[in-house]
Amino acid sequence: MRADHRPLHADGPYRAQGGDQAVTALRAFRLSPIGWALLTLAAVLVTVALAPFAAFAHDVAEGDKAFVQSIEGPAIFPFLYLGAKHMVTGYDHIAFLVGVVFFLRRLKDVVLYVSMFTIGHSITLMGGVLMGIGANAYIIDAIIGLSVIYKGVENIGGFAKIGLNIDTRLAVLVFGLFHGMGLATKVMDLEVSPNGLLTNLISFNVGVELGQVIVLAFVVTLFNSWRNRPSFAKYAKAANIALIAVGVALTAVQIQGYLSS
Repeated sequence: MRADHRPLHADGPYRAQGGDQAVTALRAFRLSPIGWALLTLAAVLVTVALAPFAAFAHDVAEGDKAFVQSIEGPAIFPFLYLGAKHMVTGYDHIAFLVGVVFFLRRLKDVVLYVSMFTIGHSITLMGGVLMGIGANAYIIDAIIGLSVIYKGVENIGGFAKIGLNIDTRLAVLVFGLFHGMGLATKVMDLEVSPNGLLTNLISFNVGVELGQVIVLAFVVTLFNSWRNRPSFAKYAKAANIALIAVGVALTAVQIQGYLSS
């Protein structure tokens, strides 16, 4: 049976795994005006707190850049490490993946949606570097921030409320393309030698996937444990609003960087 691509807060894979109680609570989630004011204040504080750091989500460490520039020829393990490091420390990627798997219980659904993301970012990572297709890093990173906002809004049923039906699988694939372009931009910033480029690029991409597996293993385990507690149904919507705030911070800082560059 295929994974449902309708909004996950309503009738998707999560509900199929017996999450009706949490889904009902999520739909019934209500806050008083004071509660909304406090939640809005919290979102603003999250945005302000993240703003000084968001610009560095994809920055290339000078040490890594110097090391890569010293490499001539294939270097599988160093690029595996760099790819994994980039994913594990790239909290904009992590924030998006958190939104993607937030309501997914079944392993096959996690694999399906993460595979769509992987296909997307692998295409643009490999293609962008090999064909020398660059993009403005600020614009790409702002779009990545928007992808985080999108997933948070979808998870709380924001699109369904306005009658907008988005195929989640397609959206994850499309945003994966932008995430991959962000990766490609940073790889090109490393000024990798053309000697052994294909091998090193494949190694970097595999490293990214390994880092993604590490992150997802932790996140999925954490969510599976949390879903068994009453607090999940109580705070699921608030958690996704916080995710939206993170996306706003990431997007705002990148737009500011673009305008001032």
